[in-house]
Amino acid sequence: MLIGNRRCSGVELHWRFHSRRTKEDNMRRVAIIGAGGMAGSHAACYDKIENAELVAVMDVIPDAAQSLAEKYGVPAFSDAEEMFDKVEFDVVDVCTPTPFHTPYIKMAAAAGKDVCSEKPLGRTMEQCWESINVCKKAGVTLFVAQVLRWFPEFRRANELVKSGVVGKPAVVRTTRGGGFPKPPSNWFADFEQSGGVVLDLLIHDIDWLLWTFGPAQRVHACGLTFAGIEDTDYALITIRFKSGMIAHIEGSWATPDAFRVAFEIAGDGGLIEYTNEKSSPLIFSRWASDESAGRVPVPVPSSPMSVSPYYLELKHFIDCLETGREPDVKAEESAAAVQLALAAIESIRIGRPVDLA
Repeated sequence: MLIGNRRCSGVELHWRFHSRRTKEDNMRRVAIIGAGGMAGSHAACYDKIENAELVAVMDVIPDAAQSLAEKYGVPAFSDAEEMFDKVEFDVVDVCTPTPFHTPYIKMAAAAGKDVCSEKPLGRTMEQCWESINVCKKAGVTLFVAQVLRWFPEFRRANELVKSGVVGKPAVVRTTRGGGFPKPPSNWFADFEQSGGVVLDLLIHDIDWLLWTFGPAQRVHACGLTFAGIEDTDYALITIRFKSGMIAHIEGSWATPDAFRVAFEIAGDGGLIEYTNEKSSPLIFSRWASDESAGRVPVPVPSSPMSVSPYYLELKHFIDCLETGREPDVKAEESAAAVQLALAAIESIRIGRPVDLA
């Protein structure tokens, strides 16, 4: 807990902050770097996870750090090195703009701290592999928060595909989009920082597709990324997988109405459909036999989203640290998603398909 004035100096906070943790328990003490919207979501989750405790917040914007830290009664910092020096913690959760993931991951690894990093893992492949290698060398866990894997519809669809319900997958369509994100810094508008709609938004679907259907072979994309339209981006990506399956994924930062998410998975055994615009669960349609016509839709039971997917992913990460289990999202998988996203961006730039190594 924090004793006295929360706005005291960093040195005073160091001496006055006392963790709930004791030598007998396995509680993981977490320091968050970044104090934007995603950091706020993560902080709320750690507050509910019984074997985790938020102990510090750092942001280069002092008021942002102070605002989030005060909400949970923990010290705020505007300098990461000062936080590392003055607070004891076990885990660093990096919730900064994408180009700053790797520097903070490296700082955490050098201090022997396990790391949770927001997606995407890096802005470049060099950053991705630098983060992976430094964590491996330090012997710390690097977990990338690919939260879509914990959304119940997407997790259930992954299970159904892998159980063979749709037969051999042939075609997948995904849609994700809404208005242009505008935090106070407006860093999403800087392509060099965010990577646009492909790297920041469609990385969700790209990771899920690779997790569900295996490696990709070729990508062809078109979009508005280099069109020079202010606060607008859109991409339509076609991916051929090594299995022969084709995926069409659409991402938009050009739609002013409500955020929309949908997918269809078609195989030789049937079709799985989902859209967040309907209250119905996943729908599986079995292809009709020769004796009948049309499709036979069957609702697929799924649990309602009574628990936040962000809570589920961070709880999974903390539990893995406690048990020594490798997290379900491997850092190398996140690097593969970045590689595919960057290939799609290159395809938009040059106007032709890009083969993947």
